[in-house]
Amino acid sequence: TLRRGPTVLNIRILVVDDEPDIRRICRILLENSGYTVLEAATGLEAVETIRRCPEIDLILMDIMMPDLDGYDACSRLRACSTAPVLFLTAKTQENDKRRAYDAGGDDYLAKPFGMMEMVSRIRAVLRRTAPVAAPGLLQMGNLRMDSASHTVYAGDTRVELTLKEFELLKLFLEHPGRVFSRDQLLERIWSTDYVGETRTVDVHIGTLRTKLGQCGEYIRTVRGVGYRMEA
Repeated sequence: TLRRGPTVLNIRILVVDDEPDIRRICRILLENSGYTVLEAATGLEAVETIRRCPEIDLILMDIMMPDLDGYDACSRLRACSTAPVLFLTAKTQENDKRRAYDAGGDDYLAKPFGMMEMVSRIRAVLRRTAPVAAPGLLQMGNLRMDSASHTVYAGDTRVELTLKEFELLKLFLEHPGRVFSRDQLLERIWSTDYVGETRTVDVHIGTLRTKLGQCGEYIRTVRGVGYRMEA
């Protein structure tokens, strides 16, 4: 009997494959490796799942599926998610790999493959795509943050931020374009044991936007989901 391992930093993986047995095997292995697993049976279902759950950290994507193949599904996902995509497929021609990368894929694993090889590739992709906490300058448009000296400038104007506002802004700048739900922001900035309402996030975002002036427009509201930052 397999024993489930400890959760790996609450990393969520979406397994997209039209074969139930493949999804079941992947789920068992990944959950016992400590990951949280979601499933989708088609490309369209994968897109809808990502829209509902933007906090997914990695996607395992089959290519040959009904209604929307893996290439098209990956292309659509890139409009709403920066989660890395690892293609799992029996299509092994050079042109297939090129199409996978052109669609926005991050890695490619040909079937049949060993289950432990898949876990190793997942770990490698997550390491490559993990945001690096920059000790120096973070910048977007006219907005600059020096995390070492704890200073923020909007254009030529220095902006004074509270600790939580600074941490919020740093998180956004380290993950440009990524959508964060209010619950994610509460968990990351206020810690997992914080007891409060998501309204706290909205209030801090509003204050942060005001302090940043025109640069506050970089923080976009994603209706029904949360916030992301882009110039």
